[in-house]
Amino acid sequence: MSLSKLHRRLREQARPNDFTSSQKSVLLRLDRDGPATVSALARAEGVRPQSMRVTVAGLEAAGAVHGEPDPKDGRQTLIRLTPALREAVRASRAAKDDWLLRALQSRLSAREQAQLTKAVALLQRLADF
Repeated sequence: MSLSKLHRRLREQARPNDFTSSQKSVLLRLDRDGPATVSALARAEGVRPQSMRVTVAGLEAAGAVHGEPDPKDGRQTLIRLTPALREAVRASRAAKDDWLLRALQSRLSAREQAQLTKAVALLQRLADF
């Protein structure tokens, strides 16, 4: 519950947007993994290609992604984040990082910060299991 509450607080620090959860998932995947075809995105997200086409079309209409021919296979289209969206992601992350740093420094003692560092390492081990 505490991690969920912290996650919500971090989301509050980002600029609000109208993206659906599936659109956010695709944007995060493109940011993390780089350009991909609609088919590859559909496989990665566990949805039908037709559904992914609708999701990508909405993101294109919002100016978040654009398609370009795959240099390895001109029949395919690679979907990638637009420069404007990349900058928005960068600014959003910076706002979250800034809020979290201020919160850690103002709310936790040095000893508590060290304990938190150890706890994060333990949580990471569990997550990677």
